[in-house]
Amino acid sequence: MENRSPESSSIPNTFFQYIKSFGPGIIVVLTWLGAGDIVEIGVAGGNFGYALMWVIVLAIVVRYLFVSLIAKYQLCNQHGEGVLDGLARLHIAFPILLFAAAIVMGHIYGGYMTVGVGEACTNLTGIGSPFTWSLLWNGIAVAIVLKPVFQRIEWLFKALLLLLSVSFLGTALWVGPNPQGILQGTIAFKLPPQSGPYDSLLIAIGMVGAVGGSLMNLVYPYFLENKGWNRPEHRRVQTYDFLLAIIVMIVLNLSIWTLGAEILHPRGLSISQLDDLPRLLSEVLGSGGRTLFYLGIFAAIYSSLIGHALGLGYLGSHAYQRWTKGIGNDIGDYRNHWWYRAIAVWILVSPIIWTAPSMPGFVYLTLLSNSAQVVMVPLLAGGLWWITASGKYIGEQYKNRWWENLVMGILFILALWGAFGAVKSVYQMVAT
Repeated sequence: MENRSPESSSIPNTFFQYIKSFGPGIIVVLTWLGAGDIVEIGVAGGNFGYALMWVIVLAIVVRYLFVSLIAKYQLCNQHGEGVLDGLARLHIAFPILLFAAAIVMGHIYGGYMTVGVGEACTNLTGIGSPFTWSLLWNGIAVAIVLKPVFQRIEWLFKALLLLLSVSFLGTALWVGPNPQGILQGTIAFKLPPQSGPYDSLLIAIGMVGAVGGSLMNLVYPYFLENKGWNRPEHRRVQTYDFLLAIIVMIVLNLSIWTLGAEILHPRGLSISQLDDLPRLLSEVLGSGGRTLFYLGIFAAIYSSLIGHALGLGYLGSHAYQRWTKGIGNDIGDYRNHWWYRAIAVWILVSPIIWTAPSMPGFVYLTLLSNSAQVVMVPLLAGGLWWITASGKYIGEQYKNRWWENLVMGILFILALWGAFGAVKSVYQMVAT
């Protein structure tokens, strides 16, 4: 095997062994569940109430199917290689593109998350500035990613998951959700009238395409490898681990959507600053509700910040070495290469500039960065479809079945549509 870790985890046999072994799914889900989810889902709930809830459930289910195929390639392909290596076999442009994307998008992602951490702590405590808080927490994150012991990372993310679960689910229950509205919103598949610059159909399609094909889907294989799941026998535990994490993600996303539907939608309001939704919560629930929600915001953004630095550091280091050393050659352990440390630190340090006065706010940076990343989604979705569908790459035994190819094909079409909408969105945001 070209670049796999020499250690391999044992296969669990009992229920409690399975539960104890879970971890990579939680890490990748909390990496995904960051500032973008809080803003975009809160805005969607505020604009449409419960009517479009089915979109986020569908988007996450599509992501589950899509990333499961990525994991299948990682664990089962005939070359014993990583997903990025498979894309490099398809064309050497893929590692070049992903190396550049890790650096550029890493800064952009880090920008809105750094601002979010700083603003959350400033608004929560009432002391300091976003710059000082971001400097503190990003400095701690640098210490974590420079010596990433995977077991410690797992425990940290589980603790942050507990905090944000209590926060988001507890706040949603405290506000008082409408069970009938939630049920109708998740199973009725209705499209409400247009609210904002785009109609609900375009928003729905764009959300499914963007979530399903996100660049950050490609970091999941690195968490699997660090766990020691690196052979076909690990496919079952990986599936259960990821399924549990996806269920958690659905519950948390619907909790945030509920807050938008209950707090923003009846008042005809939207989110323009990070403090908007917590401030309205304080009017409904008092200062306790605001504090509880801010703790969840911090946990979501900070776990995502660390996960992005780890995952994109691994991806960028791996991509650089595969690009420079060619296909099929041994590249050694990309986790110990200086490019991993350089990219991880870059993602945590360079975005501090966005906390300076007069810089764009958290919500603007979040929406802009989430739209910008969608532009590359069709290329990634198409490449991943190719290597998982062809016996030449993954092997005849594990290549996609007809329904898996159908899922990938639909996702590719949605990704094209989402990218078109994202280009228009980015153009309009920059122009105004």
